Amino acid sequence: MNKIRPIKEIIEPQLVIEGAGVLLRRSISPQVGNRFDPFLLFDHFAFNDPVEGPIRGFPMHPHRGIETVTYMLEGSVRHRDSLGNSGLIGAQDVQWMTAGGGILHEEMPQRGPAGNIYGFQLWVNLPAALKMTRPRYQEVDAATIPAAAGRGWQARVVAGEVAGTQGPVKEIAASPLYIEVTLEAGAEFAQAIPAGHTALAYVFEGSLSVGETPVDAVRMLAFADGERVHARAGQGGARFLLISGAPFGEPIVPYGPFVMNTRQEIQQALEDLRNGTFVRS
Repeated sequence: MNKIRPIKEIIEPQLVIEGAGVLLRRSISPQVGNRFDPFLLFDHFAFNDPVEGPIRGFPMHPHRGIETVTYMLEGSVRHRDSLGNSGLIGAQDVQWMTAGGGILHEEMPQRGPAGNIYGFQLWVNLPAALKMTRPRYQEVDAATIPAAAGRGWQARVVAGEVAGTQGPVKEIAASPLYIEVTLEAGAEFAQAIPAGHTALAYVFEGSLSVGETPVDAVRMLAFADGERVHARAGQGGARFLLISGAPFGEPIVPYGPFVMNTRQEIQQALEDLRNGTFVRS
């Protein structure tokens, strides 16, 4: 029988301010130690408290050496970039952006019909051989994200495969799994994940148990190695993101919106930004 992955760490998200004063729940951030390789950052954002005041966003800013994944649950994010791309990431849509060698982009959130904005952003590392690749987008409309289902569970499959259902995001270096799982009360869910891959689950509604360990929202779970993840929902059901990927095992040097392999490459990124040669078309 495939070895079930136990929980290695339970992370309580910390409140941080980013962009033009955006309040976020952050579970992981880029660190030299690279504990969650190939994943660098995970943010959970919501603009649903009137006390927060006017909606603020993320004005034009650079990225190099990473991929950013934006997944909206409610509301939308209008984006544009230095290559002339623009569009709207709506409710249940996904944008998987490969920044590669350099891009400047802007992300400005907008409330949905119920007045809410609710979503997630994940940063995925690129291996050294692809750090300076050409930028590209995989924009996935909600209607094209397939769902797999079983007894008491449903999974929207963005990347990877669940019960024979393949996600639309392809050709990502980290060979990721990225799914949103909804469990009814007491329902169980199991997913095979290759041994050696990093596996994370972000519980954002309800509660679930992994083995004998109960976990209430809102928490990030980091799993120890094994061959599958197995979870059981609590009495109120659960919703969570399950994310996994192959680590690259390379040293990283994070610096703000850049994640490269050496300090010299960071210095080059800053120099390119100063002299106007940063954007890679």
